[in-house]
Amino acid sequence: MRRKTKKALKQSALAAFIMASVLVVLSLASVDWGNKPTGNRHGGLSEDVMDYKPVVETYAEKFGVSDHVHVLLAMMMQESGGRGNDPMQASESYCGSRGCINNPDLSIKQGVRYFSRTLEAADGDLKLAIQSYNFGQGFIDYVHAHSGTYSQDAAIAFSQQMYKAAADKSRYSCLRDEAKQYDACYGDIYYVRDVLEYRSAVAND
Repeated sequence: MRRKTKKALKQSALAAFIMASVLVVLSLASVDWGNKPTGNRHGGLSEDVMDYKPVVETYAEKFGVSDHVHVLLAMMMQESGGRGNDPMQASESYCGSRGCINNPDLSIKQGVRYFSRTLEAADGDLKLAIQSYNFGQGFIDYVHAHSGTYSQDAAIAFSQQMYKAAADKSRYSCLRDEAKQYDACYGDIYYVRDVLEYRSAVAND
């Protein structure tokens, strides 16, 4: 009887030890060891984007758009998340084709310069300037010839027209289901919406 009691006690002690070990492991797993978080920390903008803020500010001052630093950072977030050697995706406005910029500083310089030009051509219509950064300045001419100011409907109609007229539609990929239903696969018809959401978040951060 005493042997059975000792055996039962040993089994209980072993079970208690295992349970305690499991609790310790779970506790350690929940500790924040100071690792850099993988999510966004600045109103939806990534750390990669925020690292470029001083460069953006420098060129924004140079090209007379210092009031729109938050917009430019939001555009970078929408374009690339701050990753790669062309974070502003400015190659097409620089050389007419993709991939010719391989330097972040040149990318930001060109991106800010191009934005400043679209803002001027858009007569200060910020939404029109933002969408034209994505569509190209031909969108400004289109809007001025039709509605006169930016609208979501104008963006959809322009995208449809450009996509329909494209000789090689394989150049464009309809990443959004919303765009597919409109057959508006040229550029990003919701570029303004998403950029302004990022801008609003970081401005209020």
